[in-house]
Amino acid sequence: MRNASFILIIALIMALLDLYVFQVVKLLTQGSSHRTRTIIYSAYWTISVGVLLLLVLLPFIQIDRLPRNMRNYIFATIIGLFFAKLFAAVFFLIDDIRRLMQWGVGKIFFRNTEGESEVGEGVSRSLFLSWLGIGVGGALFSSLIYGFSNKYNYHIRRIPLQFENLPPGFKGLKIVQISDIHSGSFTNKKAVEKGVQMALDLKPDLILFTGDLINDRATEMEDYVDVFSRLKAPMGVFSTLGNHDYGDYVHWPSPEARLQNIEDLKKTEVGMGWRLLMNEHVVLERGGDQIALIGIENWSAKKRFPKYGKMWEAYPGAEKYPFKILMSHDPSHWDAEVRPNYGDIDLTLAGHTHGMQFGVEIPGFKWSPVQYVYKEWAGLYEEGKQKLYVNRGYGFIGYPGRVGILPENSLIELI
Repeated sequence: MRNASFILIIALIMALLDLYVFQVVKLLTQGSSHRTRTIIYSAYWTISVGVLLLLVLLPFIQIDRLPRNMRNYIFATIIGLFFAKLFAAVFFLIDDIRRLMQWGVGKIFFRNTEGESEVGEGVSRSLFLSWLGIGVGGALFSSLIYGFSNKYNYHIRRIPLQFENLPPGFKGLKIVQISDIHSGSFTNKKAVEKGVQMALDLKPDLILFTGDLINDRATEMEDYVDVFSRLKAPMGVFSTLGNHDYGDYVHWPSPEARLQNIEDLKKTEVGMGWRLLMNEHVVLERGGDQIALIGIENWSAKKRFPKYGKMWEAYPGAEKYPFKILMSHDPSHWDAEVRPNYGDIDLTLAGHTHGMQFGVEIPGFKWSPVQYVYKEWAGLYEEGKQKLYVNRGYGFIGYPGRVGILPENSLIELI
């Protein structure tokens, strides 16, 4: 019942947005022929009413029975249209505020000798702001549609990292970090295989996976076990759990069913040849030297995400090694616990944010809405001698695409 009420509220907001944006559409098409206006108006309201009807009927439709790919595109289109109109409406609102102020000033200062206002019916809309709003909204929606084609557009990011205390035997160590696979979102197995091959072609010494293998259920991996079990490296493949791996976002018939799902996921990772680190550390040896690799369960400083990680179990015994790598899914863990309490952990590897799968990255500049929630959200961060690298994610969830923030395989080379 609460979900239905929420959807009705959203539908009402969207309907008001539709009416508001349509006033500008009428203004911008007033010079067009009757036939052109009819086509534009018909298309506008056909799409708008169709989306509203779909949204209102969602509580009564067994949408889970639809193919996963179709569900993702439906939700992405609805959300895309909503935000496109919302962003456009911001510019229209600015223009309306301008018009109201000009109208008010005119009422006060432009009066005839009898005290009556000489201001006419009102102040006309700004064509510039109207077109700008339409352009911004259209560009946003177009970019979201274009982003559908980027969800498997894997990129290699090379990150050379220098540490003064790195043992000589580990100089030149090549680590491939993969994060946030989200196998439950995949619909193109060949594309996923291509990304795995890209990682293997880097010839890593070590592969580290920092959580979220699935969206919710261990069964999501059934079609992809053969793909990801190809990931091999001379020093092994190690993994940790992310927030989605616990199945906290679906309704289970019983608590036991949820726990069984976690156990099934663990067995899947072991079956692929991965070493799952559950609040523990292992010792890596190379060239006669040793370092510690620590892996903890999900630990987040954000209230809506779980704190299953136990550094007090994982860390003891690791302090005697000259260099330490921590695998921790959520990057908020770094500022909240790692840096204040574990100043000798040299490198932390995280994921989780996906860079929100939307943003801008050009040389010297990066931006994403997720940065207003996470201080460290993509790429390399350094504080003193400690470093954090946040992987942008291999897969996707929710929005079936990527705009600006592309999926990655990270190649970290210790020098």
